[in-house]
Amino acid sequence: MTDTIDGSPPAPSVPADSNGGPALPPPRRRRSRRLWIVFAVLAAAFAFLLVEGLGSSLNYFDTVDQAFAHRGTLGTTTFRLEGDVVPGSIRPTALGTDFAICQGAHTVAVQNTGSPPQLFQVNIPVVVVGHFTSATSSEFVSNQILVKHSATYTAKYPGRVKANTGTAC
Repeated sequence: MTDTIDGSPPAPSVPADSNGGPALPPPRRRRSRRLWIVFAVLAAAFAFLLVEGLGSSLNYFDTVDQAFAHRGTLGTTTFRLEGDVVPGSIRPTALGTDFAICQGAHTVAVQNTGSPPQLFQVNIPVVVVGHFTSATSSEFVSNQILVKHSATYTAKYPGRVKANTGTAC
């Protein structure tokens, strides 16, 4: 290393650009563009997750008539089925309760495992979660019965939850 004329050490060398001048850092546009691309990808991923999450969380039910209409496409997939409990059809079993639900001209025999809710009775609308035993069957295997209100609601408002008095099917 050689010292300069005044005795100080030489300045570090700076890489030169094509014109012989000092090289400049990359333009801010390139970094800004990369940042926008990253934000766009993150926003698209967030939107995708939001749409998928909301789409799968909307879990509607099929009525008995609707389920019969597209029973072939439902097959043995799990879904929610809504209908009125048929009078005289409730039978306790070792595993739970067997009963029938109906709507219009169609009736479905339900084999439920587990205990039914306290409000479960004849002539009330229920939603059962389960599947048909086959694509052509009218037998439904369920592991959950949903009734509109809890027992505490019924105790507080006894006149609001009543069984249907007429036959729905």
